Amino acid sequence: MSMKPTSSKKESQSMRIAFEMNMDESYVQSMLDLLEDAIRTIQNKDNGGLSYEELYRNAYTLVLHKHGPRLYKLMKEVIEEHLRKEVRDIVQKSLYNNFLATLNTQWQDHKVSMQVIKDVFMYMDRVYVKNNKVDEVQDLGLKLFKELVVNHPPIKTHLTSTLLDMVSKERRGEIVDRGAVKATCEMLMALGIKTRTVYEENFEQPFLEVSGEFFKMESQQFLAENSASVYVKKVEARIKEEAERAKHYLDNSSEGPITNVVERELISVHMKTIVEMENSGVVYMLKNDKQDDLRCMYGLLQRVEGGLLCMCDAMKGYIRECGKTLVDSEGDINNTVTYVQSLLDLKERFDQFLKNSFGTDHTFKQAICSEFEHFLNLNPKSPEYLSLFIDDKLKKGTKGLTEQDIERVLDQSIVLFKFLVDKDVFERYYKQHLAKRLLNHRSVSDDAEKNMISKLKTECGCQFTCKLEGMFKDMSISNSVNEKFREVTKEMPPLSIDLTVRVLTTGYWPISPSKVTSKLPKEAEIAFERFKNFYLKDHSGRQLNLQPHLGQADINAIFYQKKDDVVSPKRHILLVSTYQMCILMLFNRQQSYTYKDIQTESNIPEKELKRALLSLAVGRMQQRVLQKSPKTKEIASTDEFTINDQFSSKLIRVKIQTAIASKSESDPERQETRQRVDDDRKHEIEAAIVRIMKARKEQEHNVLIAEVTGLLKSRFMPSPSAIKKRIESLIEREYLVRSPNDRKVYMYLA
Repeated sequence: MSMKPTSSKKESQSMRIAFEMNMDESYVQSMLDLLEDAIRTIQNKDNGGLSYEELYRNAYTLVLHKHGPRLYKLMKEVIEEHLRKEVRDIVQKSLYNNFLATLNTQWQDHKVSMQVIKDVFMYMDRVYVKNNKVDEVQDLGLKLFKELVVNHPPIKTHLTSTLLDMVSKERRGEIVDRGAVKATCEMLMALGIKTRTVYEENFEQPFLEVSGEFFKMESQQFLAENSASVYVKKVEARIKEEAERAKHYLDNSSEGPITNVVERELISVHMKTIVEMENSGVVYMLKNDKQDDLRCMYGLLQRVEGGLLCMCDAMKGYIRECGKTLVDSEGDINNTVTYVQSLLDLKERFDQFLKNSFGTDHTFKQAICSEFEHFLNLNPKSPEYLSLFIDDKLKKGTKGLTEQDIERVLDQSIVLFKFLVDKDVFERYYKQHLAKRLLNHRSVSDDAEKNMISKLKTECGCQFTCKLEGMFKDMSISNSVNEKFREVTKEMPPLSIDLTVRVLTTGYWPISPSKVTSKLPKEAEIAFERFKNFYLKDHSGRQLNLQPHLGQADINAIFYQKKDDVVSPKRHILLVSTYQMCILMLFNRQQSYTYKDIQTESNIPEKELKRALLSLAVGRMQQRVLQKSPKTKEIASTDEFTINDQFSSKLIRVKIQTAIASKSESDPERQETRQRVDDDRKHEIEAAIVRIMKARKEQEHNVLIAEVTGLLKSRFMPSPSAIKKRIESLIEREYLVRSPNDRKVYMYLA
């Protein structure tokens, strides 16, 4: 029996035959009895005198001689008997006295004994178990312990209730034996043999069910006793506590399921209630700038599906309410700059919420932009007001604004500009305001103006800003032309006035052709004719049309003030508009004029004439260069005007402001502007249709509508009906024709 198998396969086979021939049943039974006694000795922890080498050799011999089934059956029966009669009995007796500690002790003893038994039956594991596909020794020990001990009904029921009771006690603040719970959870996981089934069945599933009920009651208590912000903090603390419990003494795999239960019962079920809680919910936090509380709520709600959407909806409702309030109160705000500044302040406020509370979340960012776009376009005057706001910031004399401040304001203005649907309306107003700033030398700086145009160009493309850039180009060319004109006039008889001319390209500037030609003073007429001849000599084929409503003049004025029969002349330089100059120069000829006389002599349009006379005779006391009789605030055709010799000012240079009702347009003017925009849109829609059809040659109606809309939406949103009208117009003018096969299809005519 002490012989060892040789490396020769043939010898090994012959040796096996010899063993089979020499082993009788009594010898086999003696080896089985020896191994049975050894197993019991190991289970009783009295295995100090055993020879493991001999035991291994006997098990090896039995398997080698085809007695593996008897050996495996014997081992299983001995383990079953020990677990059933001894271990289970010990555990059952401890159900109400140190239960978990006893169970864990028996489990540890079983693990140790099974490890030794596994080593003894190692060859059986490698050969018999593998070939016959039965449980390995270690797995068999786990299954038997599970079936005979852990799953025994009294033990199983008590084990589950004990674990749940200990967790419940700790939730109430009592101290429990975490080590015993953790050891038990580890045992249940081990008994699952690479699965969680035993752990789930005996603990996790009932644990999650009981926890769900506990959190349901706790949530109702939290909601009844706390504000939204306190509720959020308590839920965060509960989630953290449950996660730590899973890490410290439950199985780590329970962290996800228990967290899901907490989130479902404390967040998902009540998220709408939390968000809409009166005097503490999202709207309250937004109103009172509770950025930290909002950040906590955002962090909590992002854990559950639909949580952020619920919070975002509440925020959107509040933004819409704030925006609608601003738009509705616009009529009460006299200053359009204040109105736009209020919009910018509101946007800045929500940008801070987005950054500090919502983590620059894309959904919240889109919601903020969507709501601002909605209520900004509720007010059809928004494009005009935004242009006026920018005009105010880019004018000279704006106090307290550094270059950095202006840059920041322009960036904010561009944000509002992005929200405008009618960008072409804004463009028309912006051109008007820019023209006034450039022609009246009111721009704070060319760099600031060009910076704004660059921002508009980045947003809408070069087509949007080409005319604005053309206005700057005209100003630059005009400076060069004036310098050249002065050089040329040095060789001619001197003029009685100093003339500076701005040559404006009709397509670039918002200039309406004057229907009436005003009569300039003789000196100005001569100077202008000289410039006209000079300019057309180098630019033949061009036309120069005077635009007196856009011009300015500096007049040397002498007022003969009479005091105590002593007449003393007082000199001033008056800064006036071209129309005001024409009026004042008439008084060099005679002392007084009626309104009718001035109108006849100057040929100034009635509307402009009244505005000029109001400034000169009815305006501020410090600017009343003329006296009006009778002294009323309205201009009548019979009113008489004379020079106010008592005019006095501390300033040598006195600017006479033109009477303006308000910065924004009146309703008739606004309608006129809108009509011009609509006329321009017709041409743009037709150009877009022709561009698309020229490329496609043939296109279906709905597809063409969609493509035209996509092409023009960066400037304005054309309605399908407007596009359809332009299509009909192009068909009438034979640019398009309907397909003879399908009336809904258009074909391009080259």
